[in-house]
Amino acid sequence: MSYANSASRLDPLQWLGLPVLTAVAVTLLFAVPLRIFGLQLPEPVFPMVLAFAWAVIRPSMIAPFVLLALGLLLDLFWGGPVGLWAVALLAAYGLVLAVRATLTGRGAVVMWIWYGAACALAFGVGTLVTVLKTGSIPSPFALFWQVFITLLLYPFAHTLIERFDDADVRFR
Repeated sequence: MSYANSASRLDPLQWLGLPVLTAVAVTLLFAVPLRIFGLQLPEPVFPMVLAFAWAVIRPSMIAPFVLLALGLLLDLFWGGPVGLWAVALLAAYGLVLAVRATLTGRGAVVMWIWYGAACALAFGVGTLVTVLKTGSIPSPFALFWQVFITLLLYPFAHTLIERFDDADVRFR
């Protein structure tokens, strides 16, 4: 049997490897110290797209470990408490995985709302970890801005889901 379309099967490199490389690359790109009119580029949490999309596409044993590694990479790269983004991304992944059955066949608006819920949980966990580790509350404006920019990344999650959603019917 030949697979003409790459979306017809779940090749780990296609649905896990390339998105990871893309998330790391754009994270590095957005960290460039470029200022336009005195403002620097935002710092969205690009792996949040993966945490949401991978949980919707199919259950996987590899995805949580990759999210753990991406979270630790973000912690080391941004200089935050070690484990902050790892726990936050895994919490978002767990939420979406728990409600995965209710997300099947939903429209983009409903999926965006669930993506927002996953982001809210991840940033809530991240804020809690930050408060517990440092004893100080992060800047509300900076937190809001980072959440807002991360919410705007949903179309990328939608694209990833659309590409691989029907690739493995065993989990439908």
